[in-house]
Amino acid sequence: MLVGAVTLSVGLIWAALAWLGVPNRSGQSVTVTEVLEVIKISLAIVAGTGGVVALVVAYRKQRVTEVGEQREQAKLYAERFDKAADKLGSESGAVRLAGIHALASLADDWVSGRQMCIDVLCAYLRMPRGSRPDSTNPEGLVAWHGMAEVRATAIRLISAHLQRGAPIPWHGHDFDFTGVTFDTRASFATAVFSAGKVRFDGAVFSGGRVTFDGAVFSGGTVSFDGASFSGGEVRFLRATFSGSTVSFEDAAFSAGTVGFDEAAFAGGKVRFPRAIFSGGTVSFDGATFSNGTVSYHNAAFSGGSVSYIGALFSGGYVSFGGATFSAGIFSFEDARFATGAITFSGSTFSGGMVRFDRAKFRGSSIGFANADFAGSTVAFDNSIFDYAPLFRHAKFSGGVVDLRLVQWGSWTAHLPEQAPGLLLATTDSVTEDAAES
Repeated sequence: MLVGAVTLSVGLIWAALAWLGVPNRSGQSVTVTEVLEVIKISLAIVAGTGGVVALVVAYRKQRVTEVGEQREQAKLYAERFDKAADKLGSESGAVRLAGIHALASLADDWVSGRQMCIDVLCAYLRMPRGSRPDSTNPEGLVAWHGMAEVRATAIRLISAHLQRGAPIPWHGHDFDFTGVTFDTRASFATAVFSAGKVRFDGAVFSGGRVTFDGAVFSGGTVSFDGASFSGGEVRFLRATFSGSTVSFEDAAFSAGTVGFDEAAFAGGKVRFPRAIFSGGTVSFDGATFSNGTVSYHNAAFSGGSVSYIGALFSGGYVSFGGATFSAGIFSFEDARFATGAITFSGSTFSGGMVRFDRAKFRGSSIGFANADFAGSTVAFDNSIFDYAPLFRHAKFSGGVVDLRLVQWGSWTAHLPEQAPGLLLATTDSVTEDAAES
């Protein structure tokens, strides 16, 4: 650098003197002042260049120092991770509990390794718990309860970091609860799911309560595919769905309760394809659907109840395509359909009951194209229609479709005049109803 600076100085001085005419071929002399001014300018340029070089060298030294510090920090994080993970393999519940807290603390500090810490916490929950010892083994029972507390703590720490006002939020990360058994209380109330994937695939809900009350689903996916609801309660009271997909594909509902009461669906999808409803309760009472879709494609209803009592549909699409109704109760009582559509295309009604009592179809349509009515009761008592229900190519071999107390709009009804089980109002009653409406 010194040699380069000296060389640059001499070169600049020589160039400046040459530009001034030294050596002077015309015989005119150059004053000492001009020469000194040239030298001063040249030295200033060299000094500035040297300063820039010094700054570059200092920056590179700083970068090297920072990289070294980052390596040391990463090494420290790795050591903390190893120690915390080792604790999870301890035979002592207290030691495992310390490991759970250590991993959560590390996830807060280690942004780049946060997902890895979350993955380990979720993996711990997915590990087999073992059966609960009976009263003849008191020591084993105490140990079992200790391990159950470790699992409950892991769920509490995860849910706390998903809260809307969490000091250090874990929003947008992936959470895998595949196959986890929930038989005690767990709360994801006011959680924010803005991205990523949250999986409850194959999870077993056999007791307790898992709540998503007030949760916000604005992106990503939440899946309960293949989950088993054999007891307890899963609740989404007043949750908001504005862009996510919530899926219950192949889920089995044999007992317990799943509730979306007063939830708001402003976008996204709720899916129950091939789900089996043989018991329990699924409710969307008071929910609002302003966009998005709800799908029960090829679902089987053989028991229990599904209700949309008082729900408001102001947009979107509800599909029961290919669903089978052999038992149980499905209710849209007091529901309001302002826009959008609901279809039972290709569904089979062989038992149970579907009720639309006092439902209002204002600007919306409902269709039963290619449906097979073999044994169910579908009732529209005191319902109001702007557009006629569509029964194109529907089969009426049994059961009852009761349209006797319907209030029609100004359209002309195009319904089958004679079909087994299809109960229509008489001409006089239709005229009276139309006049009253």
